[in-house]
Amino acid sequence: MSSVNLLERVAQQLTSLVPPHSRLLIALSGGVDSVVLLHLVQQLKTRFDWQLHAVHVHHQISLHADSWADFCAQLCADYGIPFHLEHIDITPLQGLGIEAAARQLRYQALAKHASGFLLLAHHADDQAETLLLQLLRGTGVKGAAAMPLLAQRECAWLRPLLNVTRVEIVDYARAQNLAWIEDDSNTDTRYARNFLRLNVMPVLAEKFPAYRQTLSRSAQHFAEAASLLDELAALDAASSMVGKTLSLSALQALSASRAKNLLRYFLQQRGAAMPHAVQLEELLMQLLTARDDARVCVSFAGWQVRRYQGAVYAQPALPDCSEPLCLPWQNEAAIVWLPLNTQIHFLAAHGQGISLAKLSHAPVTLRLRLGGETLRPAAKAAMRTLKNLLQEQGVPPWLRSRLPLLYCGEELVCVAGLIAANFQAEADEAGVDMQLTL
Repeated sequence: MSSVNLLERVAQQLTSLVPPHSRLLIALSGGVDSVVLLHLVQQLKTRFDWQLHAVHVHHQISLHADSWADFCAQLCADYGIPFHLEHIDITPLQGLGIEAAARQLRYQALAKHASGFLLLAHHADDQAETLLLQLLRGTGVKGAAAMPLLAQRECAWLRPLLNVTRVEIVDYARAQNLAWIEDDSNTDTRYARNFLRLNVMPVLAEKFPAYRQTLSRSAQHFAEAASLLDELAALDAASSMVGKTLSLSALQALSASRAKNLLRYFLQQRGAAMPHAVQLEELLMQLLTARDDARVCVSFAGWQVRRYQGAVYAQPALPDCSEPLCLPWQNEAAIVWLPLNTQIHFLAAHGQGISLAKLSHAPVTLRLRLGGETLRPAAKAAMRTLKNLLQEQGVPPWLRSRLPLLYCGEELVCVAGLIAANFQAEADEAGVDMQLTL
């Protein structure tokens, strides 16, 4: 294939999806794939008035990482393209494996520059390898959909070379006399992808020379099936998801496969990592079969799923807060309380909320429950224990000990929207509302 043909193929692919004047960010590793993508888009940017940038992620793994970063920086300087360098450290995530940790942190680094379109240099061979890897890991339909041409994340993630083979890319690079980096780790067959690429794909090609195209079609079929499952889950969720919770009775009313599909969708909507198939089975079983009074808590990948009063909750794992906490409030509009992973907002309110005048009588602090606290919620109401009030409010048990309590001196003023009667603002005075973002 001629260089002109590849240029026009990519131009057609991009212009069908990218409007004129868009901002394009290329993930530039320095390998032949991203170097070719940069060369192609560089030629097209003036034609379509695109703003082109490049970002290189420095993984700090290879001894050559600094020279690779220098190579990418110089290449962008030669083209007159703004260049961004991001350093990542995989050490905290090495338990995931080097490949998985690097991939996760790389995508986080790219997301920091998310704006407009992020262009990735994945190609047809990458797609075939990804599908086989996913199938060998026992993935579900969504995982087998492999890599989409266009995905909406922090911005639009676009893979313009997804229908281009590795051979075509290398032929183009040689025809254009391009220089690129050869990553020495690409020959290490201890990595699963390299093993497939070097040992399995050549054998497949002997018997099935069109395997890239056929596997790509299979990935598209899986993607369509995954889309239908998402549509079904959205229909089920419309009547079963309330705020940040999922109805337990709705899960119980569905078949096992449909319940798993809804639970998976709920976790995705909450931003949770997807549990493995075995974890999802175990999670669903515990949610559906535990006694009504059981305190279900299933942990996975830094998330916790719990059950309370007929509802399913999913949230990031709660940090340890065994130490007593006390934080002064000095009229800030917001406070981030890191040990609780909580933001506390104080919103101005006239004639309602907490009386600012009454708060001025003593130092104001935020504290945690110690037990035995009481509060009178209305002028003619009886004094109530905080435990009973929080139960009536439907506050889940695992959150009750983590709710910030507002004190004026040694008097409890407010918790979870409940304001002590003697601190409620009068109709004609300035007040403040205390709100939480958990």
